[in-house]
Amino acid sequence: PQGDILEGVVCFFSVFSDYTRVKIISALAISEMCVTDLARILNANQTTVSHQLRFLKSAGMVKSVRQGKIVFYSLTDESINDVLLKGIEFLGC
Repeated sequence: PQGDILEGVVCFFSVFSDYTRVKIISALAISEMCVTDLARILNANQTTVSHQLRFLKSAGMVKSVRQGKIVFYSLTDESINDVLLKGIEFLGC
């Protein structure tokens, strides 16, 4: 790959280089969640989770829906979790 495609591939796989982002992807593969729920499940503070969600959203991997005062996040595509599962499979876990 070259040019924009190469840049897109690098951006896509860089998402999986952070522990918190991988945990968020894993959680969102199960169900859409708000920042509070994600922070509780990940045992992380809400600021950290919000920061990583912004990164995932800018990478096009997470979408959000506001319901009143609460924002719920979900994966934009099931194939994102498939890539994560392939990585786990590759590692023999």
